[in-house]
Formats: sequence, C-alpha cells, structure tokens
Amino acid sequence: MIEIPLDRLSPEVLRGVIEEFILREGTDYGVQESSLDNKIAGVQESSLDNKIAQVRRQLGCGDVLITFDPVTENCTLLTKHQFKRFVAEQVAKETTESIEDYSQNQGSP
Repeated sequence: MIEIPLDRLSPEVLRGVIEEFILREGTDYGVQESSLDNKIAGVQESSLDNKIAQVRRQLGCGDVLITFDPVTENCTLLTKHQFKRFVAEQVAKETTESIEDYSQNQGSP
C-alpha cells in the first residue's frame, strides 16, 4: 500500500475519492438509514458537503492519508495511525517470510 500525496490529484479526482469514501457503506461516514426528512436533496447535499469539508481538513493537516493498494487496485482513506500500523505489519510479515525462506534454504544441501 502506498500513500498518494494530495498534490498529485486534481481537485475533481480528490473530491471523487473523498465522496466515494464518505458514501461507501460500512464506514463511519457510510450510508445510514435516514428519516424521510433527511432524504430531502438539499439536506443530504449540505450534509455531504460538510463531510467533504471535514475530510479535506483532516487530509490537509495530515491526520488522514489517501492510499492506493496495487494488489486490490483500490484507493481509500486511512488515518495516519492506520497507515503506520499497516506498514509495520507488512514489514513484520516480510521479515518473517525472509527468515523462514533463509531457514529453509540453510537446511538444503
């Protein structure tokens, strides 16, 4: 997984990534059951705009990062803590695999 710097995305693409994250079901920002009153387009649009602004602020101050996973070809947003944890887990996994490979090769004549 790699971090994508904000300045590498056009404003339109950045907004699309943020909107997709917000609207994705199962996230903290995901689509939730709404009362009939909340289904009015203006209310939903305003709410979406507010959430987009909130995510932009978090991206701007570095609390949230845009990431791309080349394996799944997915782009998503992670907190800085989530990204650091993922990177640490990947390093640990690669180290373990290297040690196992080395151990197996040492046992071969």
